[in-house]
Amino acid sequence: MTASDVAYNGKVEGDVIVTRADAVINWIRQHSVWPMPMGLACCAIELMASAASRYDISRFGMEVMRFSPRQSDCMIVAGTVTYKMAEVVRRIYDQMGDPKWVVAMGACASTGGMYRSYAVMQGVDNIVPVDVYVSGCPPRPEALLDAMMKLQDKIGRDSSVRNLRKTKAVAAQ
Repeated sequence: MTASDVAYNGKVEGDVIVTRADAVINWIRQHSVWPMPMGLACCAIELMASAASRYDISRFGMEVMRFSPRQSDCMIVAGTVTYKMAEVVRRIYDQMGDPKWVVAMGACASTGGMYRSYAVMQGVDNIVPVDVYVSGCPPRPEALLDAMMKLQDKIGRDSSVRNLRKTKAVAAQ
């Protein structure tokens, strides 16, 4: 490589990329999802396995598991949500910054599972909006990885610039 190869070339040739702001923002968001594991029961074991070397969730840009809601943008609710824990789950969801997504992992988080009792909430979607449901009791790590890829597709289709304007308008009030 010579000095002339490194020097500034004033001509616009093949190094220009034209795109929409939505596409760039969504590409960044979908390839850097920071999940927060909300392990409430046995599904949390399969959630941990998805981050281990065999399944390696980091291949999809999700290796940074954060245990602080302020540093995460995706809550993975894994397991049985009791009414006692429902308030905690909602408070943690409210502490997450926008945009935020929720994955309900397992039959218990999705529908209450086999527990039809006074103590178990029949689906976490009663307290927080759920973006992706993962079926199974407990679901395999492959099912969680598939759900996370579906979430990435959903993030890629989002209208992020319009959502940024809404957030700024709400913050200004």
